[in-house]
Amino acid sequence: MSATTEHTSEKTPAQEPSQFAGVFREIMAGGVVRTLLAIVLAFAVGSILIVVTNEGVIESSGYFFSRPADTLGAAWEAVSNAYSALFRGSIYNYEAKTFEASVRPITETLRFAGPLIAAGLGIALGFRVGMFNIGGTGQLLMGAAFAAFASFQFHLPYGIHLVVALLFGLLGAGLWAGLVGFLKAKTGAHEVIVTIMLNYIAISLVTFFMRTPVLHDMNDGNNPSTRSPDPTAQLPKILGDDFLLHLGFPLALISVGVFWWLMERSTVGFRLRMVGLNPDAARTAGINVNNVYILAMVFSGLFVGLAAVNQALGRTGSFSPSIDAGIGFDAITVALLGNSTAVGVLLAGLLFGAMKAGGPAMQVADVAPEVLSVVQGLIVLFIAAPPLIRALFRLPKPAPVAEVKRAKRIPRIKGEGLVK
Repeated sequence: MSATTEHTSEKTPAQEPSQFAGVFREIMAGGVVRTLLAIVLAFAVGSILIVVTNEGVIESSGYFFSRPADTLGAAWEAVSNAYSALFRGSIYNYEAKTFEASVRPITETLRFAGPLIAAGLGIALGFRVGMFNIGGTGQLLMGAAFAAFASFQFHLPYGIHLVVALLFGLLGAGLWAGLVGFLKAKTGAHEVIVTIMLNYIAISLVTFFMRTPVLHDMNDGNNPSTRSPDPTAQLPKILGDDFLLHLGFPLALISVGVFWWLMERSTVGFRLRMVGLNPDAARTAGINVNNVYILAMVFSGLFVGLAAVNQALGRTGSFSPSIDAGIGFDAITVALLGNSTAVGVLLAGLLFGAMKAGGPAMQVADVAPEVLSVVQGLIVLFIAAPPLIRALFRLPKPAPVAEVKRAKRIPRIKGEGLVK
């Protein structure tokens, strides 16, 4: 009897689930694979747009059935030229004659990525707390205005002046974002509506000040613009005068580390994430949810403020109201693509920085700049629709238990006895 029971309880090798298969399934069902496939799919759709709008392809398609190789060859040439131009403009220019010219593209990618990373972290922090901060444009403009004001109104020694201007930029963006949190906490106003309205107010307010002695460059007539920052308040170039890359990118890298520590290892970060997961449960646990909303928006604004400082102090001349360069809205895309994590936002910022840096080279290759904008939008669309990606690539569905564990993971926090 016991022998029979022991024999039937043992599983044959065919019945035992393969550990490798389980790990592989979990990897394929994970968000990283979906994100990579979404990027690949977006570039594939971009390739179709390049092909159908290329003059050579259109011309050769007129005699496709008699000489199909011509059309296919023209299509391949159009796509390869476009994406090789993107590579040369954003990573490495293998056609350049000097070393400086060949590596300049990667430095431009890093320069463009700096403010995208910083602003993306600010938007991502709001997402982690359950708030949709789409006021990055207004916060960036206010931060840039504050930083610009300090950069030419104060005349301080080198080093001190830069720090003061940087703090002013953080202050301006933090206060503008904190106003959103205050209105949500005290009046229940929805942050989406408030941030949209504050974007318009910030654009008009900063444009007005750019026409007054507060910010206006008197040599620029009636055009709204700021004065040039003092040399002591400019972000120094880190690779010499031959490259435009400045201290803004290292500051963005530091902000990635600060964001990770804040959200994953600090007590404040635990409260922020707890409110994001379930504000009612957080309130029951004794957390002041309204104060967390205010604090979260202030922190969000501080990260966006770093992007504002990058834009305002990373130049030698004046700037106009277009100083935001679309970063406020691009940061939403970066945060979504990065899954609101520190490393994810860093990688997403680098990707979109590469697209910005390589855009002019693609235009030289006779590719419309709107193609990259379409690719960026498709990346977000595909990431926002996981079932679509799973259906197209036949990916396994994530295990419900695994998803619950990931949603409820709680990091170890010193002094509170919380473990994973």
